[in-house]
Amino acid sequence: MKKLPVKKIIKLFRYGCMLAITGAVILFSTDCYVKAKAADSILSEDELIHSEEKADAILVLGAQVKANGQPCLMLEERLNTGIQLFKDGAADRIIMSGDHGSDDYDEVNAMKSYAIDHGVPSECIFMDHAGFSTYDSMYRAKEIFQAKSLVVVTQEYHLYRALYDAMAFGLDAQGVPCDTAVYEGDAYRKSREVLARMKDVGFTLLKPEPAFLGDTISLNGSGDVTNDKN
Repeated sequence: MKKLPVKKIIKLFRYGCMLAITGAVILFSTDCYVKAKAADSILSEDELIHSEEKADAILVLGAQVKANGQPCLMLEERLNTGIQLFKDGAADRIIMSGDHGSDDYDEVNAMKSYAIDHGVPSECIFMDHAGFSTYDSMYRAKEIFQAKSLVVVTQEYHLYRALYDAMAFGLDAQGVPCDTAVYEGDAYRKSREVLARMKDVGFTLLKPEPAFLGDTISLNGSGDVTNDKN
């Protein structure tokens, strides 16, 4: 097998380094842009309540549900914050948006059950069964639930992208982080989030439809219209 000349190897190496540096700069710049765009919309629970602005709904983003149907610690933190905001009057509706892509895996019913067990009336809880991604959740909040303003609840590292997506759809969105615990695999999720932010910048520019849309659901009615179980 013929060997490449040393000069050509050096040239290819330089091109490779240039591409890697360019890619890193684009990735870093996009990450900084998304975080800067959303930073001013992230508030503490106290700041949000004292702002005296009532949103159309509190949007709690889904996360893993255990095999026994109980939310993982990360999801439990999101739910606790969303429930407290509801009780404090931030909004009189909650949208539970998560993955219910099969009969065997159901985030949203677990989320609604948890909220009911903690004192939120069933009719005030809407389930978005097709919130398969952060982008899908925001798209559907606007198009299906016809929301104009949201309080978004998730961990802070995730909140930047969630708020960026919401604002890209013209939603008046504020976010409340719920980081009160150390989560397993946290470092991996935060590093992966950098790539996810870049992906969603592309998605919000092109605005492809999510996997599922469907009929509109009025937040002025009862959340029980989204129930799929007796």
